[in-house]
Order: sequence, then structure tokens, then C-alpha cells
Amino acid sequence: MTFRILTACLALCLSPSLAAAQDWSVDREASSVGFETTAFGGPVAGEFSDWSAQITLDPAALETAQISARVQTATGATGSNGVDDPMLGSDGLAPATHPLALFESSDIRATQTGYDAHGTLTIRDTAQPVILPFTLEIENGRAIADARLTIARTDYGVGASGWGTTAANVTLVLHIEANAAE
Repeated sequence: MTFRILTACLALCLSPSLAAAQDWSVDREASSVGFETTAFGGPVAGEFSDWSAQITLDPAALETAQISARVQTATGATGSNGVDDPMLGSDGLAPATHPLALFESSDIRATQTGYDAHGTLTIRDTAQPVILPFTLEIENGRAIADARLTIARTDYGVGASGWGTTAANVTLVLHIEANAAE
């Protein structure tokens, strides 16, 4: 009888579905959500200053992993009015009517070079499936993740016919540092 109870306890403790999920508290001061593109014949880089992320990730229990992020689109800036005005205008990200860009993971998988977060990216209320590749280092309760994802702005209804190839592809550049939540 004791052996059965011990076996049942071990089975419950070692069950992947019951593995403890690790939540992370994002260090906003050390993190950034940026973007890179080409506009007017040259490279352009910018950042979003208002964003949030909820992260649950334990590399040993990826079945419990979840990433959810929200970006306030009105906070995108490159430092150039010639780029920022159309980007934040009604043909661009249109923050007056589409204030949030969202990412929600559905599955996170280990790869040879890091991880892939399979999920949905929503911009201007247009949702598209994406695979967000990222690297992850965890040491002493501190996680550092870096990711780059290139998207076609027209897939999300961003841009007017007069934009042509300006900012046709935009690379999202993420640097996230977080502390293990207790």
C-alpha cells in the first residue's frame, strides 16, 4: 500500500502536465521593443515606448509556456517626423482607431538555435499567424531573450498606395530582460 501511494505521488510530481510554470517579471528599463525598416532610400530604426508582456516559460516544461504582449501603437517613434507622421497616421498604424498591437503565443518549441514562439500577431485588427524565433539565456533567476521577426506591412493593412515600397518589410526587434517571479 505504501509503495502504491509513493508511486502515485511520484507520478503526479513528475507529470509534464503538472510541471510548475515559471512566470517572469519584465525589467522594462533593460528591455526594448523596436523596429527596423527602409524608408526614403535609407535605413530607419525606432522603438515603442509603451508596451507590456506577460511571460510564463520554463525550458524544461515548454507545454506550460505562454507569451502575451501588448504594444501601444501611438508610442512608436523614429525621431523623424517625416517617418513618424505617416507611420502613426490613418494609413499607418492608425492608433486613434487601432491603439494596440498584440502577440499571443499558442505554442513554444525548442530549436537548434533557441526557441520558436508560434502564435498570432495582430496589427490594425488584422491577425496573422507568425513564428517568432528567439534566443534565451537564463542565469541566476535572470532571463535575457532576443528576437527578430520580419513582417510585410501590407499583410496587416498598413500603408497607402502612395507608399510604394517604403517600409514594405518591417523587422520587429525585441530585447527582453526579466527576473524570475516568486
